Amino acid sequence: MPSKFKGYMGQVCDINLTTGSVGQYPLTDEDREKYLGGRFIATKILWDELQPGTDPLSEENILVVMTSPLTGTGAPSTSRYDISAKSPLTGLIGHSNSGGNFGMHLKRAGFDGVVIRGKSDKPVYIEFDNGTVAIKDAGNIWGMNTQDAQKAMGQGGTLAIGPAGEHQVLFASVASQERSHGRCGMGAVMGSKNIKGMVARGSQKIPLYNSEEFKAHVKKWIAMLQKHPATGEFAPRLGTAGFLTALSINNALPTKNFSKGSFEHAWNIGGERLAEEFLVKNSGCVSCPIRCGRVVEIDGKEVKGPEYEILSLLGSNMLIDDLDAIIKWNYQLDLLGLDAITTGTLMGFAAELNERGIWNCGIEFGKKDTIAQIIEDIAYKRGIGEELSKGVRYLANKYNAQDFAPHVKGLELAAYEPRAAVGHGLGYATASRGACHLDGGYMIYFEVTGPVTLNPHHYRSKPSWTILDQNLLAAVSAGGNCLFTSWTFVPKKAYKVPGQKWLFLLLQFMLTHTWLLIELVVRMPKWLLRFHVPLLPHTKAIELATGMKMDFGRYYMIGERGYTLERMFNIREGLKAKDDTLPARFTKEPLMFGKKGYTVPLDKMLKKYYKLRGWDDEGKPTKKLLKKLHIV
Repeated sequence: MPSKFKGYMGQVCDINLTTGSVGQYPLTDEDREKYLGGRFIATKILWDELQPGTDPLSEENILVVMTSPLTGTGAPSTSRYDISAKSPLTGLIGHSNSGGNFGMHLKRAGFDGVVIRGKSDKPVYIEFDNGTVAIKDAGNIWGMNTQDAQKAMGQGGTLAIGPAGEHQVLFASVASQERSHGRCGMGAVMGSKNIKGMVARGSQKIPLYNSEEFKAHVKKWIAMLQKHPATGEFAPRLGTAGFLTALSINNALPTKNFSKGSFEHAWNIGGERLAEEFLVKNSGCVSCPIRCGRVVEIDGKEVKGPEYEILSLLGSNMLIDDLDAIIKWNYQLDLLGLDAITTGTLMGFAAELNERGIWNCGIEFGKKDTIAQIIEDIAYKRGIGEELSKGVRYLANKYNAQDFAPHVKGLELAAYEPRAAVGHGLGYATASRGACHLDGGYMIYFEVTGPVTLNPHHYRSKPSWTILDQNLLAAVSAGGNCLFTSWTFVPKKAYKVPGQKWLFLLLQFMLTHTWLLIELVVRMPKWLLRFHVPLLPHTKAIELATGMKMDFGRYYMIGERGYTLERMFNIREGLKAKDDTLPARFTKEPLMFGKKGYTVPLDKMLKKYYKLRGWDDEGKPTKKLLKKLHIV
């Protein structure tokens, strides 16, 4: 439906692949105001349209590709868009965000998003061209890797699955350019519907409410990002790989299937060495001034370099320090369309099963000569790849190895050791899509990797901080920005503190013990927060782009509302409070750091977390909360 708000194109395409029909989905301005865009609009559509208990790989599942109001507007780091469906890996809400070019081109073609139902009886790809939609035969590109398939669909914004998606590997990814929708198996859902990919092209302009003020605001915002130590220095110089050595020093680097927190050869696979010996040039998503992407060379060809996650999970977590090999595995995973995080965590778990004599799979810590073949076997479900393709939870249940199986709700842990940052562990346990560092609130930044951090083991402070971060980061995503733009929320002066030990410790103590103040912010009526925060330019940008009333309070409430709706979706699919947990490795086995051993005191944090969120003792949002958030 057309929108009174600018920033949106006012059309969401509704396709039924079974019948071949193409129509419009009746998205309302009320939904736009309440959920903004991206993953939250998609969740609202799935909540309204999807029958509970639907098999994620059946034609009854619904796939939603959704942009946000800032997508493609020229605001910094706003090529972002989302793919959502019921996840085949977890059976819960599945969403995956990417900085590829498809979203911005979809808007230029005249659409804010697309809802896809049913299943084609043959391989197809979908073409959006200046307001028109065509379902085209993909028989000649079925079987291609993600890059070749995108090229074959022609000019414009593209996305495609690889062989892993075609074979419905539960953690198959979707590629747009060289960026990946990695988590939750959205590639498998596309494969189950016989969709190889999509291409969008068009020349329609994205309308802006106050174009001149918006452009001026964006100019200041870009300058702010370029002058900030995190987004203007650290990220361009080292990328996400720059976290690796610091995490190892602070005992937070997954090592040997998360049994340890540091790796003696961390520098060999870290961001410093990557930059010094392998980096050809920087790259980045469209409209992003940060340029944190790495470009490396493989066999004379320039390709996307590895991010921190794969360097850790196929590096230290497998006791491998061969950076050249990891670079090649990273490229292989992208071409095949496999989630690098799940693959790396899965390999570490399989190696421990093998070491303990539980499953003789041939995967061993420190053994690298068979990894490339195993990755290919997973994508094609050959040999041991058939079992590996089902993920950690399946293997843990089959081999009765739940205690050291690194997953939550079926989603494999991202590359941070939770015993070294207990708020991050709480985030893993409560995140909507499973053990996700981003959905979980990315507390590792406020506990370990940031310039000034909370005490990483102080559990009383973490429920309120985790909720604050989860809601704000979710709102950033729904609005259309990369989450790295939120790093500027930490003032520049904070980056001068780490070299001053006593000042650092004093500020850490003070920051940690502000938790009662953070609880107050989480609890208070959001009409008391009707102002813009200079360190968070996102709210003003949305207001100027859309004409929507937006401020810190409204923005925060969008994050809280969307997060709550995701919780409701999961409960409808069978989620219980007992599922908000971590494997026993993290709650019962101490991780040694010097002479002390640490676990995640999850039980001590969950009760307060539920209470602050307005959930009952069973983890269900109360009627009072749903009424306050205008969900019911």
